[in-house]
Amino acid sequence: MKKEANTDYQLVVGLEVHIQLSTESKLFASDSTAFGQPPNTNVGVITLAHPGIMPKLNKKAVEYAIRMGLACNCEISRYCIFDRKNYFYPDLPKGFQTTQDKTPICIGGEIPVQLKDNSVVSIKLNRIHLEEDAGKSIHDEESNDSLIDLNRAGVPLIELVTEPVIGSSEEAMALLTEIRRIIRYLNICDGNMEQGSMRCDANISVKKKNDSQLGKKVEVKNMNSIRNVGRAIEFEMKRQIQCIENNEEVISETRLFDAIAEKTSSMRTKEELNDYRYFPEPDLSPFEVSPEWLSEIEKQMPTTPYELRAKFANVYELSDYDATVLIDNKELATFFETVCEKTHHYKQVANWIIGPIKSVLNEHKEERIPLTADQLADLVNAIASGAINSSVATKKIFPELIHQAKSLAEILNELELPTNSQEDISDVILHVMSTFPDEVKAYQNGKKNLIGMFMGEVMKKTNGTADPKRTNELLRDALEKRTN
Repeated sequence: MKKEANTDYQLVVGLEVHIQLSTESKLFASDSTAFGQPPNTNVGVITLAHPGIMPKLNKKAVEYAIRMGLACNCEISRYCIFDRKNYFYPDLPKGFQTTQDKTPICIGGEIPVQLKDNSVVSIKLNRIHLEEDAGKSIHDEESNDSLIDLNRAGVPLIELVTEPVIGSSEEAMALLTEIRRIIRYLNICDGNMEQGSMRCDANISVKKKNDSQLGKKVEVKNMNSIRNVGRAIEFEMKRQIQCIENNEEVISETRLFDAIAEKTSSMRTKEELNDYRYFPEPDLSPFEVSPEWLSEIEKQMPTTPYELRAKFANVYELSDYDATVLIDNKELATFFETVCEKTHHYKQVANWIIGPIKSVLNEHKEERIPLTADQLADLVNAIASGAINSSVATKKIFPELIHQAKSLAEILNELELPTNSQEDISDVILHVMSTFPDEVKAYQNGKKNLIGMFMGEVMKKTNGTADPKRTNELLRDALEKRTN
């Protein structure tokens, strides 16, 4: 295939994102949803589909789904029913999945995502619906048998379905990153793709740019990271273009992505139209979302990551990079705003969080921020006033400050480090000038490079704790005044 042939084609991708909701119990049963338990221990009569059982809807799961819909600018359905999706499920004992077909809890919507060039693309959604998860089939390579773990069966999911409007792997990865941020900010899911609490299937097709009809789509499964989704899309795009260029048919099928080989392989062919024989679940009554309940959920909604990014840029005047790094971690973003209530040196606060604090968290694999908002605000204010220089703050004070419930003043006292006020530094400068009268006259006569010598003497007298920039300004001012 010629390289230039790629420019003749348009990639079209739609994502189906399954998000496991962080409720304590399952969607229709009281069984625990705790992750990592021994196989088949989080099960009960409803999960096992015993005769005569009656499911009961988990209200918290519905609330979490509504939260996601509000965050994605969806229309919230006021009247919903559940449906039976009939399919061969070896890991659902009842033999069908309870889901939403005709009345999804959330309709339409969009998610704005920021790309690497800082441009913003709004990805349109088709729906977000509630459904139960299936169990897990375990295939042992050393055995001819497959094992079934039903702990996950019945765990509440929301499935977010986009329209086929994604035009690049970068857009797909940016969307998944934003979805993961949103669900973490909403506290409805931990977004851990490796553990399966967030999973993604990609429907991928290519078409000639002038064609109005979409090409045959291929569904790619088995992707456990955002990066793998991007790699799978890139591979499929090239593979499908190659097929078309070679006059070969693109088969509508389900494929698996091999992360080691970085390629997809055929799993099974797809029917042109899946017949799941949906019909309303007779054991569950329809449910309504009252205006009062919806209003209550709206009042409790946190700021979304996209809204927060705009606030950090407009209110705190941070760069796109700083804002993106901060909002990527909800705890760091919240901590930043708390510190900024105590100081107006916003950029300096961001630098400390993105730099030293984030390094400590990464190095020790911790989630708890190692100092309080008051401690960081005091440190930033002291540096800004010139009472402490940034080098001493980084090398001596910060290592002592983290993980200690002590104030900055207490740390300075323990380390016997003075706080250099403008008056203190001015006194030191006058002392240095009186000690070197000949050098002062030489400076007055035009030897301005002597400023370095004076700076060195002042820093010696202050044991290196004086702020260099502030000291330089005060020193030049004093020398000029002496000159006049």
